[in-house]
Parts: sequence; C-alpha cells; structure tokens
Amino acid sequence: MPPRDYELALVMPVYNEEGCIAAVVRSWRGMLCASGINFVMIVINDGSRDGTADILQGFAGDERIRVIHQANAGHGPTVLKGYGQAVILADWVFQCDSDNEMGPDSFGSLWEMRHEADAVFGHRQDRKQNLQRSLISLGSRMTVEWFFGRGIEDVNTPYRLMRSSVLGPILECIAPDTLAPNVILCGALTFAGVRVRSVPVPCRPRQTGRASIVRWKLWRVAVRSFGQTLRCSRQIRRSQLRDRCATGVLDPTARIR
Repeated sequence: MPPRDYELALVMPVYNEEGCIAAVVRSWRGMLCASGINFVMIVINDGSRDGTADILQGFAGDERIRVIHQANAGHGPTVLKGYGQAVILADWVFQCDSDNEMGPDSFGSLWEMRHEADAVFGHRQDRKQNLQRSLISLGSRMTVEWFFGRGIEDVNTPYRLMRSSVLGPILECIAPDTLAPNVILCGALTFAGVRVRSVPVPCRPRQTGRASIVRWKLWRVAVRSFGQTLRCSRQIRRSQLRDRCATGVLDPTARIR
C-alpha cells in the first residue's frame, strides 16, 4: 500500500448536535494543531434534522476538516464509512463522538502510548448510566468475551486510537450496515492477538442534545447487534485475520467501506 498522507485521521459521526458541534470541532482541531500532528478530521453529518448541517458548512473551506453530509444511516454505519476513508488517508485512526462527553484533553495520553500498541482505548471513567444502558454495556462486554475471548473492558467506548494497518483488514470482515461495529472491532482485535492498551478517560455528562437511541429502541438495537456480532464472528474466524493484521496486508479484492 502506498504511503498515507497523514499521521492521523479523526473520525467524528454527528447527529443533531447544533448546540455544541461548532465548539467540539474547534476544540479538537485546536488541540491537534497544537500537538504538531499531521492530521485530517472526517466529520460526517448523519442526516441531522436540526441546524447541524448549516453549522458544519462553516468548516467546509478548512483543509484540515472534511465535512460529509449523508442521509441518516445510523451511528454504526456512519462510523464504518469514516473508518473506511480514514485507513486510506492516515497511519492512525481515532474515533470520537460529537457530544463532548469525552473531550480532547485526554487524547495525548493515548497518542503517547501508540509506540507500544496497535490500538489504544479510552476507558470511560465516572460514566453515569441508567440501569438499561448499564445492562446493555455489560451484555456487550460479555458478548465479546463469549465470541472472541477476554480482552478489552470498555468495548463500546467512542474514544479509540487504532493503527490503520490493523484496522483495515478487520473492516473487510464487517458488513456496512452493522449497528455496533466498535464492539465487533474490539472482539476482532482480541482474536487477532494484536497489542491493545487502555487509558482511563473522564466521561462528562452530556450538556446539549440527547441520545439518539432511547428506551425500547435501545433493546431492539441490542438484539440486532447480537445477531450481527454472531454472523461477523464466523467471518472473522474464517479469515486469516491474525496473519493479515500482523503484516497490515489488505485484500485487493475487498472494498473498504
């Protein structure tokens, strides 16, 4: 694969975040510029119904920020779309959410650890969850351990740094409509036996907007995600993922989403 243009590609899915998105994008851009990292931000507006699209257009002329607008596809497919572009552009891929619950202040601790890891995860600290979300988080971790083995504790954290040469082969095993790809990614990394580290990161309460998946929809998504994880685990086990993650070789016949 030819050399990539950037050290880092940040992937940020956005949905109905008009109250904070301008400040969030500016804070991440400012931190990365100050760090001296050669980076690009991939900000994907997933069919927002508020003023998010208009606010993001204000960044359209910034060479450091690539704003993409799409019809609503859901958080998981949007993250996968961003990953697919990021692994081609940069040596490292970082994903964060746009609600500012986990800000840029802790990114440096993950970036510093990249020399001894293929993936570094921000383990959420002081996270406030209701019983419903706590049970689903527990179920996600148990699902990963069941299908792939014990490894990462916070399997669905939206604060993750991954080496593109490892992420790329895994993406080929994940369907583009997957609802919880980050959970599967954690399992695949564990299965591939790559170096994974975790760093504690403060998680602040959401200040604006609200979660896009609530109440009974959350359980419906959890059930569908379990089925998708089961199917994907079979694909991962049939692949030569351990060898390909070790070498960073992509399948030339595969299309990175």
